Amino acid sequence: MQFLFADHALDLDRRELRRDSQAIAVGPLVFDLLAYLIEHRGRVVSKDDLFDHVWRGRIVSESTLTSHINAARKAIGDSGQDQRLIRTVTRKGFRFVADVTEVASLEETARLEAASAHPQPVDAPGLPDKPSIAVLPFDNLSRDGEQDYFADGVVEDIITALSRVRWLFVIARNSSFVFRGRAIDIREIGRALGVRYVVEGSVRRALNRVLVTAQLIDATTGAHLWAERFESALDDIFELQGQVAASIAGAVAPQLELAEIERAKGKPTTSLSAYDCYLRGVAHLHQGSRPAISEAITLFRAAIERDERFGAAHAMAAWCYFWRKVSGWMEDREQESAEGIRLARRGAEYGRDDAVALARSGHALLHLAGEIDAGIALIDRALVLNPNLAFSWALSAYARMWDGDIDGALTRFAQAMRLSPLDPEMYRMKAGIAAAHMFAGRYDLASSWAEESFLHMPSFLLVLAVIAASHALAGRQIRARQAVARVRELDPNMRISNLSDYLVIRSPEHQAIFMDGLRKAGLPE
Repeated sequence: MQFLFADHALDLDRRELRRDSQAIAVGPLVFDLLAYLIEHRGRVVSKDDLFDHVWRGRIVSESTLTSHINAARKAIGDSGQDQRLIRTVTRKGFRFVADVTEVASLEETARLEAASAHPQPVDAPGLPDKPSIAVLPFDNLSRDGEQDYFADGVVEDIITALSRVRWLFVIARNSSFVFRGRAIDIREIGRALGVRYVVEGSVRRALNRVLVTAQLIDATTGAHLWAERFESALDDIFELQGQVAASIAGAVAPQLELAEIERAKGKPTTSLSAYDCYLRGVAHLHQGSRPAISEAITLFRAAIERDERFGAAHAMAAWCYFWRKVSGWMEDREQESAEGIRLARRGAEYGRDDAVALARSGHALLHLAGEIDAGIALIDRALVLNPNLAFSWALSAYARMWDGDIDGALTRFAQAMRLSPLDPEMYRMKAGIAAAHMFAGRYDLASSWAEESFLHMPSFLLVLAVIAASHALAGRQIRARQAVARVRELDPNMRISNLSDYLVIRSPEHQAIFMDGLRKAGLPE
């Protein structure tokens, strides 16, 4: 891939910078700096972005960055005074502002022409051993050519966000952008890039609003798996770009997981890999019932047997033990809690760079070991690694709520629901929102959210307890007593005095509210 701008060409394949036909000598870091600025020219690139992607997280000084920016400007005939090509945005970072034309290399062009002419080229890469996806350039349906920057920026941010999902194989921008403006069948693109899934979309600007559509396609069959539209006011184009990209990436990841679960279900048990077992376990975990959770534990253990360092499998198994605890299903509380804690610690150890493993392990440790601060730290680390996973935001919300931060919890629940509005674990999010409103004294809102969660999971002990307590605190005794009766059917051992055996509520005030509501609803002492 080559980037043409002004009278320069930056060739990524040959790692050359040329002016006309003359090569310009630049150091490797200056080259990487230029390449990153040009590739992300649709937005302002922060200093932290450059430290992370050019210096790979190494600690360097501000003066080092400044000297490399100056060297990059000098190499392309720019200066800090002129800023014709590289513009400094005060207190924000830098942006490459010149017009850029992307040109495929001769090798790329030949390969893509072959892909277009021959449905199954001999040298087409095979599918990797994990879910694979490419995000194609979004079509600009506006007459305004400036929207090209916005559309490209959205796609680049989606690629970056999906790249944080450890179980995904994501095609780099340079390869997927080769297909800009090319009328090639999605299945042929999938074969050419060696991916199972493709995201495509469009951007349209109307007056002061921007409409973005996106769809997820199975490139092996051409089947559409998901589609959504996003519309917003065009106040701050860079903020909007980030919001849209986060929404699309957050929605695509769970849809991919569901599609992969269906594929895993269709495989014979004799040929299941560790990842197949893991996916089947996730499907049972989403169901939330007692038999489903028991089967999920079995499947996660099967995944661990096939790959003993599979961090997410350890974490998910630990999380199942947490679910058994809060549902009153543990037969040997001490032994099962200890096993859940062991699995959670292994999940955090083996999955130290895996957002899924860290979030589930942290939440399990919070409940099973009572390590609220350590659990929150692990979940926060997961959100740093991947801020687009909805369930990490939901688990962070629960952790904040049990820690006493109601406003922080509700903000995080809202983010989780925005990222994944069709999430299979939505009932858990609604239950958490209900509990947060109850602790805040908003009993009508609490009972309303809890009733919604109950419709999807009638055996959810927490949500029934919240229904009972919130209705009782609001003076609605009939519904409160009905809910308590159902609580006692599900777990005859639940009492006011042993509430702390089920939930880790740090705030004495919040614990008193819950206990008072359950007492008024008729739960025995």
